[in-house]
Amino acid sequence: MADEADEAVGAGLDSLDTPTGERRESRGKRFLRGFVPPVVFLALLVALWQALWAAAFWPESMLPAPLTVWDELAGITVDGEIFEFVWTSVHRAALGFLIGVVIGTPLGLLVAKVRLVRAAVGPFLTGLQSLPSVAWVPAAILWFGLNDASIYFVVLLGSVPSIANGLVSGIDQIPPILPRVGQVMGANRLSSARHILLPAALPGFLAGLKQGWAFSWRSLMAAELIALSPALGKGLGAYLNEGSSFNSMEGVISAIFLILLVGVGIELLVFRPLERSVLRARGLTASL
Repeated sequence: MADEADEAVGAGLDSLDTPTGERRESRGKRFLRGFVPPVVFLALLVALWQALWAAAFWPESMLPAPLTVWDELAGITVDGEIFEFVWTSVHRAALGFLIGVVIGTPLGLLVAKVRLVRAAVGPFLTGLQSLPSVAWVPAAILWFGLNDASIYFVVLLGSVPSIANGLVSGIDQIPPILPRVGQVMGANRLSSARHILLPAALPGFLAGLKQGWAFSWRSLMAAELIALSPALGKGLGAYLNEGSSFNSMEGVISAIFLILLVGVGIELLVFRPLERSVLRARGLTASL
């Protein structure tokens, strides 16, 4: 009888540990649930845009019809220019973001675990995070010239503070018992950072990575808008600048749409699956 009672108690505790609300879905259902709502929202925005254009509140030069913008997008797609614009910008942002992760991760660990470093560097990281990246573009051009070095410099100054601060925030939320257990088991600083701090801080770190990517993308667009040179190629920022220079509102809106599309695509294809995986591994499935 006692054994049966113990088994019942154990089963009850196991059921408490089991995540609730988790549903097994096929890939098709997950795809529909993740991609259909944004598409529907976009369709509603286009319908509102069409209604405002039809009402003629603004002249055609200020608010072109959706079909006019579609023709602009179709034209640069047929010419193949759209692939040049997107590839030039995306590969720069991705490379700058990866370099930012390599720099921001150890920097975040130092700020989080060394009090003197936090006191000295922490306020500057927060200040850099709030400083508009466009402010660095003139200085970068004067220091490095009109080349890729100036572009990557601006991207790094936009991404590194966010990545480092995200990791600091994640480490600050780790229960103190976890590092102590690592010390008792003989983990040194490097092993503790690799096997305890980083895995435990992963949700906060992932939030910092998402914000770091957003700042990388925004910084890149600011740099491409100002730093214009044939040697730099033509990215989405240069395409946006070209539309503004030629008073082409359809070109401006097309560039804005492509910039937004890349941002949404990276969120849905990269960060959303990573976030779901991290939350599911911790049993936090209620928000999925």
